[in-house]
Amino acid sequence: MTSIAQRAELQAKIWKIANDVRGAVDGWDFKQFVLGTLFYRFISENFTNYIEGGDASVNYANLPDSVITPEIKDDAIKTKGYFIYPSQLFVNIAKGANTNSNLNTDLKAIFDAIESSANGYPSEQDIKGLFADFDTTSTRLGNTVENKNSRLAAVLKGVEDLNFGNFEDNHIDLFGDAYEYLINNYAANAGKSGGEFFTPQHVSKLIAQLAMHKQTSVNKIYDPAAGSGSLLLQAKKHFDNHVIEDGFWGQEINHTTYNLARMNMFLHNINYDKFNIALGNTLLDPQFGDDKPFDAIVSNPPYSVSWIGSDDPTLINDDRFAPAGVLAPKSKADFAFVLHALSYLSGKGRAAIVCFPGIFYRGGAEQKIRKYLVDNNFVETVISLAPNLFYGTSIAVNILVLAKNKQDARTQFIDASGEEFFKKVTNNNILEEGHITEIMKIFDRKEDVEHVAITVDNSLIADNDYNLSVSSYVEAKDNREVIDIKELNAEIGETVKKIDALRISIDAIINEIEG
Repeated sequence: MTSIAQRAELQAKIWKIANDVRGAVDGWDFKQFVLGTLFYRFISENFTNYIEGGDASVNYANLPDSVITPEIKDDAIKTKGYFIYPSQLFVNIAKGANTNSNLNTDLKAIFDAIESSANGYPSEQDIKGLFADFDTTSTRLGNTVENKNSRLAAVLKGVEDLNFGNFEDNHIDLFGDAYEYLINNYAANAGKSGGEFFTPQHVSKLIAQLAMHKQTSVNKIYDPAAGSGSLLLQAKKHFDNHVIEDGFWGQEINHTTYNLARMNMFLHNINYDKFNIALGNTLLDPQFGDDKPFDAIVSNPPYSVSWIGSDDPTLINDDRFAPAGVLAPKSKADFAFVLHALSYLSGKGRAAIVCFPGIFYRGGAEQKIRKYLVDNNFVETVISLAPNLFYGTSIAVNILVLAKNKQDARTQFIDASGEEFFKKVTNNNILEEGHITEIMKIFDRKEDVEHVAITVDNSLIADNDYNLSVSSYVEAKDNREVIDIKELNAEIGETVKKIDALRISIDAIINEIEG
């Protein structure tokens, strides 16, 4: 099945599930039940495949729980990070969902058991709380047990009907596509936040390629504002031939999206020992300081969020911010994320960060931070993208590419906001494969392209008050109509003659009438 057909079927199935519980669960809350059920099905099938080991004579789902020995369970948890008994598998619960009067409490017990199976093992922190947002006893599902069970059964049966074979063999990001589709349908209509937690796959692909460009191997890839993990996973999808030696690392402040990111790792068959996603505030409680540096960093941090900044005088002594000599403004933490990423970046690597355009031209502390970045030759490229690429905002964002191993003191600017760099689809614009390829070609060659790209000496940027706006360096194409002034003057002359002749005719008619 092609990716287009798979995506269309996925969306149709999800919409059907939505209709089955329409009016009962707010759309934004509903996404947690769909995504949680998708995840439950995935880890059940993944675990079954592991236990069966390709032996067609073994049907794990049909085995009694009693055949599981402590040794089997121990070995499985050490390898997979969790354990699921045959009776707890998605396939067995979905089979009797419509007639199970204890469905909601049975599901809660199963999710608790899967999480607790990792207690005392290295995977404990990776599994703990994974199902926290899939609250099967929530009143959002209904006020009675019967209401809750009927809606849970509808979601279970709907996900059961998704027919894509093995999750990892799909041509699409099943989880990411489901999440993106639900956001697209519910975030704007419900007036809820959420689009900022997700970087669309087409933008993620460009960011991942920028960070990984020409790196034959990386020690690990890191996202300091990981969201649902889509940026990290694009690196895996696009660079399967690369060796990401120590896996995928990230930190996320929002508990719901922290859980989604961990689920997403499992959904993409990344074992617990190959990812490390932490919960917490990256700016004030940064994790992984002992694990840096990272050869590849990707990030779409929140735009212009407030932070404590100068109200905490100790922050200016923080290793991440001290070199710049100034903190990002309290009302705009954008450059705090940039400096954090820079401090975690290795000498050979790259960081590709989505940025709000204002940080590249405003004065004050932000100008001083730009001066630090330019004077130390850390800015490789600034790319201006088209508007309407993200959910929930029409802003034409920029991508800042940082590197510590530049060979010359020059900075590249790319204007990729023109119509040749995006396709308009309904209310949003998208980057197609050809657009990404063209941007990467320009990024790689560092050659000037009229009205699109230019590479300038850092001294020129310094003379321009360290302004890093793409429009300050890439001359916009003049789309105004070219006018031949001589031809225009001749036309005006002919028009004047006609007007004079008309006036003479009118005067003659008036004289004749009056005479």
